[in-house]
This record gives sequence, C-alpha cells and structure tokens, in this order.
Amino acid sequence: MPTPTSTTAIPRTTRTLRSSPRTVSQQVAALEKQAGTALLERAGRGVRPTAAGLLLTEHAALISAAVAQAETALADLRAGRTGRLSVRYFATAGSTLVAPALARLRAEHPGIRIDLELTDPEDPFDEVVRGRADLALVVQVQGRAGHGFRTVRLLDDPYAAVLPLGHPLAGKEIVDLNELSGEQRVGSEPPGPCLEPVIESCAAAGFSPDFVIQSEDYATAQGFVAAGLGVGLMPRLGLRNRHPGVVVRPVRNPEPVRVISAAARETTLEQPVLRCLLDALREAAATAGPSDRSEAA
Repeated sequence: MPTPTSTTAIPRTTRTLRSSPRTVSQQVAALEKQAGTALLERAGRGVRPTAAGLLLTEHAALISAAVAQAETALADLRAGRTGRLSVRYFATAGSTLVAPALARLRAEHPGIRIDLELTDPEDPFDEVVRGRADLALVVQVQGRAGHGFRTVRLLDDPYAAVLPLGHPLAGKEIVDLNELSGEQRVGSEPPGPCLEPVIESCAAAGFSPDFVIQSEDYATAQGFVAAGLGVGLMPRLGLRNRHPGVVVRPVRNPEPVRVISAAARETTLEQPVLRCLLDALREAAATAGPSDRSEAA
C-alpha cells in the first residue's frame, strides 16, 4: 500500500514545493508537532485535512496575502515610491537650501511624505542621533558626527561685516577683521556652532568681541546695527533680506566661515529617496553660494 503522502490527495502540494513525498511527510509531521494536533487523516487510499487542517489552511491563505502585501509595500519603500522622511533644518537654511531641494524631491518621489521641522542650528544633529530625524541640516563642528553617522558638506557660509550707514568702514570694499576690534558689537548668534567661527576668528585677529546687545534673529540684529547700536558679523545666508539702513562688507584676515552640512545615519543613506534629497541639497547649495563679495551699499 502506498504511503498517505504518496496518494493523489497531495500531488499538487508536492509539485508546488518541488519536494519528494518523504520530504512533504516530514514537513507535515513537523507542522503537526508545532500545532499540537493532527492536520491530516486517512480517507480510503488517500488523506484529507482534519478540522484543524482546514482552519490552518484558511489562516495560511490570509498570511500568504499579508506577506504578499508586505513584500509589495517593501518594494515600494525601497524604490522610493512610498514612505515618510523626517527632516530637520534651521531658519537660514530653509528658503535657500531646503525649499528647492524638497521641491525636486516631491517632483521625483510624489508618494513620499515629508515630516519637516524647524529647530535651532545646534539641535538638529541630536534629532538624528536619537532617531527622530532621518536627515538634518547642521552647522558642522569638527568631529561631531561619530561612528554610524555621516555628514555631507553642502556649503561654506562666510560671515560679513554689517555696518550702519555712514560708518567709517562703510566706504571700504573689504574690511580687515582687526579693524572691528574697538567696535561695540551687536550679537546675532546663540552660543554654539554658529558663534564659534566668530569667536575663533576674532581671537586669531587679536581681540575678543564686545557684545553690547544680543539678538538671535538676523532681521532684528540688522535693525540694531542700523540704529547705530553697534556693528555685526553675520553669515551671508542670514543677510538675504537686507535692512535698508545697513551696508555689508566682506571680511578678511581671517574670514569667519560656518560650514553647513547634511547629517544622516549611515543606514538611512541606503534609501533611494534620501540619496535623492542629498543630491537635491547639493544642487541647491551649488546654486545658492555666497552672494557678491564686493557688493556696494
């Protein structure tokens, strides 16, 4: 007499699995052991499923459909057709870098949802470290990234002297940094990576800046300068909207520069949509660049 698994009751299963009857018997036995009950019973020369077998078959169909849906969803995610991307940025990078980059990303990956949040320049990297953001625009500090993270340099953003109309240095095309040593200063940077290039450059020029008034908003800081309360050193991206009461001059010997980068975890860089965003940010940075370094009032 042929064995139950060699009868006509399961040849389709055997062909589907491309396994021998003996292998199928072993698989059924293992499944019955795991289920704790018989799944097949003899019926004449063949076998038929028990009530438990029928129940398991119904659930297997549901599981198979769910697996197929999951595979489709994963394929869409890998291809960048669906998904969510969490991005953090700081104000002066918003209109210049983030806006055009996201416009390109939306055009190429319309199914991606963007979680966009404005933060302080010193905070975005921590959002990436804690897994709250996939990518962040940061003002880069040497050695900040660490293992498992990558920073992609986008733009060098030089600081310029912001002077009130009629200031003695306003007539110069370029200002040597040490010429500001005796000036009272309007601060526009909070403590952190945006202030460090200013402090370090002033120290290299032989003085420490005398901050007499502080504003962490570039528009307000320009207003203070225009009112004659002091002079400022502000990054070019922060001077896109110019106050009519100030003049802006390039600075040298040395020129303070902040480095704007994109930070992400190494693992997320495998996502096509994130690579697309990085490419778009590079393109926006190349287009932005510093404004005319010899501009007049």
